[in-house]
Amino acid sequence: MNTLSMPISMIRPPVIEFGVGTAERLGVWAAQRKYRRILVISDAFNASRTKVLGLAGEVTVFGEVRAEPDIEDLTRVLAAADQANAELIVGFGGGSAMDLAKLAAVLSGSSQALADVVGAGKVAMPRRAALAQVPTTSGTGSEAGIRALVTDPATQSKLAVESIHMLADIAVIDPALTFTVPPKVTAATGIDAMAHCVEAFTNRKSHPAIDLYAIEGVRLVGRYLARAVAEGNDAEARAGLSLASLYGGFCLGPVNTAAGHALAYPLGTRWHMAHGAANALIFPHVLAFNTPAVPEKTAMILEALGLRHSNTIGSVFEAAHAFCASLDIEMRLSKIGVPDTDLGIMADDAFSIRRLLDNNPRDMSRADILAIYEAAY
Repeated sequence: MNTLSMPISMIRPPVIEFGVGTAERLGVWAAQRKYRRILVISDAFNASRTKVLGLAGEVTVFGEVRAEPDIEDLTRVLAAADQANAELIVGFGGGSAMDLAKLAAVLSGSSQALADVVGAGKVAMPRRAALAQVPTTSGTGSEAGIRALVTDPATQSKLAVESIHMLADIAVIDPALTFTVPPKVTAATGIDAMAHCVEAFTNRKSHPAIDLYAIEGVRLVGRYLARAVAEGNDAEARAGLSLASLYGGFCLGPVNTAAGHALAYPLGTRWHMAHGAANALIFPHVLAFNTPAVPEKTAMILEALGLRHSNTIGSVFEAAHAFCASLDIEMRLSKIGVPDTDLGIMADDAFSIRRLLDNNPRDMSRADILAIYEAAY
């Protein structure tokens, strides 16, 4: 755990527009900068409502983004970016759309390929196009970050790219865009936002400068997630979750996630489980596992969520599990079609994600990971 005297780098988009009805401010911003050729990267649903962004000029929409995008998806996006020759690239959707927009911004027109930039700080040149991010879910916080993930179908693993050149020039967070998100997706993405905050807060790299965003993000989820699940048009609840998601994004750059995300990733890459739902299923197990290493911070997390607990691993698990289950999230691997014969393979996958596991406050062996999968089964 870092102290106040430890150096830390905090990077945010230079312009952040937040609040109900702010989506059209993107068009104003783009017009002021005279961007005329614009590419919007989106999923099919959001591709049908790009007019809310108020963009003018030659606007091309790539509306084929899928959840958990892979290298082939990125190839199609890059072809669209090359054809559009855009001055501005907009990620409009969930984390998948925003991550692909980041990669398109730095790879389109570049001599570098994806393989050249996987890892941290490997993007050689500044991008040729401006980048805007407009989230339509409250979970990933990708609008505020400098990382992007795609799946390699050959290895069924996540490829992570990190670069300052993928920081958005503007992030527009309009909670009204999330009103249409279904209850189950609202619940899962809300837990994803919370997981970013929790894993940063309990991280070996945690820092007081980030802790305040992390614990407030958890508090916002505890206060507003159930409300948004029950009533999608609750503007205050939606705004609370959008802010929690943004705070989670603030946590990801300087600190990042840990074992929770490492164990959730194989559920998405191998079994195509939605990222938020995978994080929700894993969350109680990892929070409980880490309790002996960070008992005070664990107590603060549960208090922020409004949950009763004691300091025992069992009580922490029960409280966190009940919180997720109360949102009608599936909490058993066997119920989503994962065969028990795959648990060992998933444990191998998760144990290899050292960039996250090495952040965890408590060492987690392959046997520990397998035991968690078995308990979640």
